[in-house]
Amino acid sequence: MSADRAALEAALDRGEEEGGNVEFKERLSREVHLADGRLESLAAQLRHRVLSGDGTAMYVIGVTDDGGIAGISADAFSESMDVLSVLAEEAGAHIEDVETWGVGTEIERGRVGVATITEGSMLNVDDDHIVVGTAGHVDHGKSTLVGSLVTGTADDGQGQTRGFLDVQPHEVERGLSADLSYAVYGFTSTETVHMDNPHRKSDRARVVEESDRLVSFVDTVGHEPWLRTTIRGLVGQRLDYGLLVVAADDGPTKTTREHLGILLAMELPTVVAITKVDMVDNERVAEVERAVERLLRDVGRTPFLIERHGVAAAVNELSDSVVPILRTSAVSMTGLDDLDSMFESLPKTTNHDRDDFRMYVDRTYSVTGVGAVASGTVESGCVEAGDELQLGPMPDGSFRDVEVRSIEMHYHRVDRAEAGRIVGIALKGVDEEEIERGMALLPAENDPIPVRSFEAEIMVLNHPTRIRDGYEPVVHLQTASEAVIFHPDDGQLLPGDTGIATVEFKFRPYLVEEGQRFVFREGQSKGVGTVVDITTSIDTSDS
Repeated sequence: MSADRAALEAALDRGEEEGGNVEFKERLSREVHLADGRLESLAAQLRHRVLSGDGTAMYVIGVTDDGGIAGISADAFSESMDVLSVLAEEAGAHIEDVETWGVGTEIERGRVGVATITEGSMLNVDDDHIVVGTAGHVDHGKSTLVGSLVTGTADDGQGQTRGFLDVQPHEVERGLSADLSYAVYGFTSTETVHMDNPHRKSDRARVVEESDRLVSFVDTVGHEPWLRTTIRGLVGQRLDYGLLVVAADDGPTKTTREHLGILLAMELPTVVAITKVDMVDNERVAEVERAVERLLRDVGRTPFLIERHGVAAAVNELSDSVVPILRTSAVSMTGLDDLDSMFESLPKTTNHDRDDFRMYVDRTYSVTGVGAVASGTVESGCVEAGDELQLGPMPDGSFRDVEVRSIEMHYHRVDRAEAGRIVGIALKGVDEEEIERGMALLPAENDPIPVRSFEAEIMVLNHPTRIRDGYEPVVHLQTASEAVIFHPDDGQLLPGDTGIATVEFKFRPYLVEEGQRFVFREGQSKGVGTVVDITTSIDTSDS
């Protein structure tokens, strides 16, 4: 017997043993099971199953009434999950987890699944939810510091707590992050809500459920070859604050300066954490502290020492121009209480000047039994399960009609997501391979314009000579990273110059709006810009 088959048999046996809280269904359809009268009776049945199981029920889909394995198509299984979600919501419950198995022959493959239903609506967390982006040189302790913050546990001196973030196995093995990773912790009115076992998805969901205030971290990459990934994390996410780390044993580096420049170019209020203070003496810590102060003054910012002035004063003074500095150690836990106090008190900074929903896609993946999922930070408005949206632009400039199946935030199912939330949205009407980073999700009734070029105010931060017409850097705008062609109005831009240029996407259109800020980079050259006018769109009427 295959491992999958054995696991399925075990689930069916468990269902028979648990009896009253288990329901067998071959399939559920909108036409039949959500019809008037039927919906109410099935929701009552589901409610009975949940109460019989002390708050939990199991629905086995793809089997006969007596538990015999039938197997249904992927589309039928997906529709069954949609219907089950509606029934659960009607019964004051929600789908907590879905486990699926393939059955049948290779020629005629079917699907069977077990959905765990839990009492209680799909909760929304409080709107007071801040998102913090980390930055800093490789091996300066970004991920380790965040890991200790979200778990409340000390590191072993070997970077153990960095493994608590949402990272890939090869990253853990090498001790180097190669992509954005995510972490979360929170606060109630009386205590800090830490993750007990961050390797369990359910533990992240518990933090979201229990917290009155959430702090989400977008942990970026410190290794130079992945600078474009760091830029994507700092530009493409809807961040409230930046957390720049500088190791006490190493001090500010070229990468430190580069990351600080990106944070400040995006006008992101930033805190500097001097890490690894347990590894050096106080004289060295003070020396690095002075180096950080000089670095901040060089870029027109005012350093603010938390050790001297206190956390409350730092919270009040933190702004685009004032940068608090504090000493930390993930091993001795020095300074982590101060960071907790800051994150518990800092106000949300991102303002949302539009009411309609908008989210730029940062990641895509596929979940068995659910389908395509688009992940990102909600830019504006709110979205609910069942909403009809459009996704795009596609490479030809068109937009695809899609429907929201479900929404998750840090593995916790929620019935709606508002601006500033980092979420995964399961979509109906599109395959995962058709979704690309840089695309946007927006309401179906909108009339979006696919943009091939736009005018921008450009500031050249670093370039060996001059930028001429035809210059081709990569622009990082929202979650898109795309090759472009610059056409400066005056024919050229010198290092330190600010001027107007037409920026043309080289390969495909994106959704671009006036006021959006971006970073451009090519080799050691870099700069920032602001979209001032949408100059050219493409005609999709014949698409």
